[in-house]
Amino acid sequence: MSDFRRYVPPHGTAPYAGLGHQEILDGLPAARKALWQTKLASLRDIPFKGVTTDGDILKGLFALRDEGAPTAAVIEAVAKLLPLMADAQRAAVMHPIDSAARRMWVNEVPRYERYGVWLDESPPHVRDAVMNVLRVSLSAAGFEKSRDVMRLNGFLGDLVGAPIALGEFCYQFHVFGEPSASQPWGWQLYGHHLCLTCFMLGGQMTLTPAFMGAEPRYADAGAHAGLRLFEDEERMGLQLLRGFTETQRRKAIIHATTVADHLPPGRHQAADGMSFGGSFKDNAIVPYEGVSGAELDNRQRRALLDLAEKYLSTLPEGPLRARMSDVERHIADTHFCWSGGFEEESAFYYRIQSPVVMIEFDHHKGVLLTNDTPQKFHVHTIVRTPNGGDYGMDLLRMHY
Repeated sequence: MSDFRRYVPPHGTAPYAGLGHQEILDGLPAARKALWQTKLASLRDIPFKGVTTDGDILKGLFALRDEGAPTAAVIEAVAKLLPLMADAQRAAVMHPIDSAARRMWVNEVPRYERYGVWLDESPPHVRDAVMNVLRVSLSAAGFEKSRDVMRLNGFLGDLVGAPIALGEFCYQFHVFGEPSASQPWGWQLYGHHLCLTCFMLGGQMTLTPAFMGAEPRYADAGAHAGLRLFEDEERMGLQLLRGFTETQRRKAIIHATTVADHLPPGRHQAADGMSFGGSFKDNAIVPYEGVSGAELDNRQRRALLDLAEKYLSTLPEGPLRARMSDVERHIADTHFCWSGGFEEESAFYYRIQSPVVMIEFDHHKGVLLTNDTPQKFHVHTIVRTPNGGDYGMDLLRMHY
């Protein structure tokens, strides 16, 4: 029996089981709706700064440059998509480049806002055209990984009896700015366990925040049986930690557990688990922790860079090489920290953090499944560009 099967709730008892989207929204407690409004107010009242280590932005980290981004192909894909939509749908999809809506992504099931096109409510030809925008924007591996996250979301819906709420295409897509070969614009797709935020400016692109997760992270039945995600991210993280000296490992491990009740106050981030970079945390202050690249030998540094590239490889080749050049330039200031055990069965969290990238991997407790402690079959990952780089904000500032 798969390790997650013992935690599947009895039929009809899981959250959202048998419910449609409006029923889910109507049934939310008043406190949860109020919390959503508070989060929206925070976007209006608190200007974007970006993730930092101490509240102060490090300047001069990013530059306008031609990275060989597939801008022309993405423009063409969007140009093919928009005429397929009705006028009202097209108006809902298009937003100004500075719209706050791009910061309203969330890893939740309820559809609090409708400011784009929901793929599960769209005809197949519109849905396929949106998928083509992703296909030409991302690397081949990045596109397949994104689609696999979506497929596992559908598997979860079938598993817990909530196929409407948790479907393969329960994702919202929207465009920011007018698609252009020289002016800034972008697109975003988000929903449960997936958020991709693409910003384009000439031959340059960014792809953060980028959130991916799965519960469970593999399918053992149905159309996608055998599909597995996050195995490399898990294995390479373990190998990196196990390759440290005892002194390095002691410094890297900041907590021996990821169980909320066993951690210092404020360390566990509630629904975000151990991660600091989730939705509505664009201005998170995250001090460096763990061991730094300056303390690693060449082999260990290479392993750390390879692990970072595993996440950044959602980008196509040119932007990936440019981003990895940024990461390598700051390798001495790149920190790696770990919480949890490091045996094969251990649940854990790790973070890679430097002036130009923050990557988090976290084994989670159950949300739709019933495990009340973190298990390895539920994974969240998040990639951020600190110091104002998320959403292409610093590039947008330099352009104007």
